[in-house]
Amino acid sequence: MADAAQGLTLHSLITAEGRLRVSLDPVDLPDPGAGEILVRIEATPVNPSDLGLLYGPVDMATVRLEDGALLADVPQATLPAVAARLGKALPVGNEGAGTIVRAGPDVAHLVGRKVGMIGGAMYATHRLIRFADCLLLPEDAAAAEGASLFVNPLTALGFVETMRAEGHGAIIHTAAASNLGQMLVRICQADGIPLVNIVRSEAQAALLRGLGAEHVLDSSRPDFEAALVDAIAATGATIAFDAIGGGTQGGRILAAMEAVAARALAGGYSRYGSDVHKQLYVYGMLDTAPTVIDRFFGFAWSMGGWLLFPFLRKAGPETAERLRQRVLAEYRTTFASRYTATISLADLLKPEIAAASQRKGTGEKYLVDPSR
Repeated sequence: MADAAQGLTLHSLITAEGRLRVSLDPVDLPDPGAGEILVRIEATPVNPSDLGLLYGPVDMATVRLEDGALLADVPQATLPAVAARLGKALPVGNEGAGTIVRAGPDVAHLVGRKVGMIGGAMYATHRLIRFADCLLLPEDAAAAEGASLFVNPLTALGFVETMRAEGHGAIIHTAAASNLGQMLVRICQADGIPLVNIVRSEAQAALLRGLGAEHVLDSSRPDFEAALVDAIAATGATIAFDAIGGGTQGGRILAAMEAVAARALAGGYSRYGSDVHKQLYVYGMLDTAPTVIDRFFGFAWSMGGWLLFPFLRKAGPETAERLRQRVLAEYRTTFASRYTATISLADLLKPEIAAASQRKGTGEKYLVDPSR
């Protein structure tokens, strides 16, 4: 494998006619230059953030396997949203880990070491990448332990950094039983940050309580709104990070924040609402339906999107490096990921795997091993 001249990379293509094609294609493996390494990928996760590029806005009822490629139809109404990628075969996979098999002259001493990586094109047998974009893993670390050390860990840490930078003191998080949500629970416990966790079932609530989470709310319960108000009153949370996106959840959170803030209004009422600023960030699209905001919470509020890479650019290199070093120091504890199953690159072309991935169920997370 170390001397291979070619590897395989998974590409996702949407045609102008509205046809998705996902395929495994041979690619040449160039020799690394200065500061570069060639990594044999041994583990790469399927994150929700990968799925939009991998499968696109397809009609899942049309997914099929033909001539070794996954095909599906993209509804014509959604094509404008992906216009910039039409006709382009795009490599997929945000992060991964593996063993360095070749290296540029200045980093040749690293051949044989394992690294965690971020930078796209990780659904492949090999990846040429700058060593500066990697985390050098401890010598006893397995590739599976280093595969998910960027997207979820840095996102969870980024929430805390954003909370502090914007002057808030506690966090509300939805879809909180995810791998990312469990990391956030551990971070907030260690850092003494009050956290309100919103989940969608009692089983998910039990999982987080088992981690020691104090405020865990099941949004399917009839008393959810009242419980949310009580939790916000107890924690003082005025910032929320929403992984769901669609539906009314975000508006319900803002309304609950205002219900708590309104209790302190002089005279008990203002037609403009309280002066307490309430912030909602949407960082995921587990629900692709429109976001519905019923504005019953005054005027002191903001809503926007939150993405990891813009946050890191704004935070600056010193903050980014500090966060990366914390992840590396706690990769087996705070930032450990758990997977439902390990699959091969070819499995990503199977309709049943595509359907299971698109469900985005809590606790259902695939790890891809390209050597399979």
